[in-house]
Amino acid sequence: MDYTYKRQGRSPAAALIVTLIWLALVFAYFYLEASPWVLALLALFTLPAAVDFARNPESGLTLTGDTLHWHTGPRTGEVALSQIERIRMDTRLDFSVRVTVILTSGRKIRLPFEATPPHETLETALKERGIKTERFHFQLMQ
Repeated sequence: MDYTYKRQGRSPAAALIVTLIWLALVFAYFYLEASPWVLALLALFTLPAAVDFARNPESGLTLTGDTLHWHTGPRTGEVALSQIERIRMDTRLDFSVRVTVILTSGRKIRLPFEATPPHETLETALKERGIKTERFHFQLMQ
């Protein structure tokens, strides 16, 4: 049985945060008389989230009996399970998990964060297919 994970770029949390930031900038302009240049500079930091919300790119990962395939926006990748030596899962300081596929040739492929499913379910699906996984927690240097 195939394991499939999909997610949309449009999230209610991102929409709420961007909206609150923009409301705070409007408040600062009208009530605090903040400089429009400073506010425009601050608003630039919200543009990537706003663009993702507007475009709503789909990302995901599919694990079949013989391949691991992932996609995020226009980027895609695929590797045969027979080429995978192990999969390394690194928990970062912000509690996100970075997934790296280590091939038998020694080459490392880092999966895009957007295409990475929750690490517990991914690890279970990998172990069902006999793929070795490694877990590392909070390492500053790799």
